[in-house]
Amino acid sequence: MAHAAVQYFLSLFFFLFFLSPNVVSSIGVMLNPYNPSCASKPPASATPISSSDVDLLQFALNLEHTECDFFLYGALGCGLDAIAPELAMGGPPPIGARKANLDETTRLIIEEFGYQEVGHLRAIKNTVGGFPRPQLDLSAENFAKIMDDAFGYHLNPPFDPYNNTINYLLASYAIPYMGLVAYVGANPNINGFVSKRLLAGLLAVEAGQDAIIRAKLYERMHEFVPPYQITVAEFTNRISSLRNRLANCGIKDKGLLVPHELGAEGRISTNILSANRDSLGHRRTPAEVLRVVYGTGSERQPGGFLPKGGNGKIARELLVDH
Repeated sequence: MAHAAVQYFLSLFFFLFFLSPNVVSSIGVMLNPYNPSCASKPPASATPISSSDVDLLQFALNLEHTECDFFLYGALGCGLDAIAPELAMGGPPPIGARKANLDETTRLIIEEFGYQEVGHLRAIKNTVGGFPRPQLDLSAENFAKIMDDAFGYHLNPPFDPYNNTINYLLASYAIPYMGLVAYVGANPNINGFVSKRLLAGLLAVEAGQDAIIRAKLYERMHEFVPPYQITVAEFTNRISSLRNRLANCGIKDKGLLVPHELGAEGRISTNILSANRDSLGHRRTPAEVLRVVYGTGSERQPGGFLPKGGNGKIARELLVDH
């Protein structure tokens, strides 16, 4: 009996290790849930984070902070100071942010976006360090001015992003896309493999947020935005045109309805995603981004969402007085 048992185990050993490597691999994974093969190896000759990466990735914090508090307040009525106060690093609370009157589906989407932005702030600051949250202006008055600038006249009554779901989505249209184009613009100048991994992860989620916002607006693009006799599509076109005008570097932003020649392959007028002639994401430099976010058309004149200017080396060096 003992001899038979020995033969059985020897046969099983031979089968597992010589005839069925897949079985061995599966058993190894079960015994050791952490599978080293899941982690990609770093490039043979590269640095994790180059010195030039730090400023570019920290610059993005200005946009991430703006999105974070706008989304958290819109969905919850409270912001970063209530969810992860350590990430504010003592920066002042945003001006005028408040809870929006959203339908429950949209509220849940925006709440998720807010938490995602908390994660983005943590990821950037843990990887390359950071700075205190800059002064943000998320007031209805600031958004009203943006919309007035987009249309070239005062909307009556003034646009209020917190009034209802469609207004809030239009206001959201004005924010995440700037993070998207900033990351696409920064990508060629990022050198470290850890920095590249971080930027790719950030860009993926920013693009997803922008796509969801645009898709929800796309479904209602022919509706009038009450109480104005202006369609959703016209709002998006005006906002995009304003950003192109402020950035002053050509067409890198398009609304939901475009001339055929600006649509995908020059064959369609609907424009659910904004992209270039090859359907690649547009890119903007930090200076272009600040011209838009400041709302002044100048990277040296703060205003808009960042009334005291952005924080970090890049933004501060672009100011007139630094």
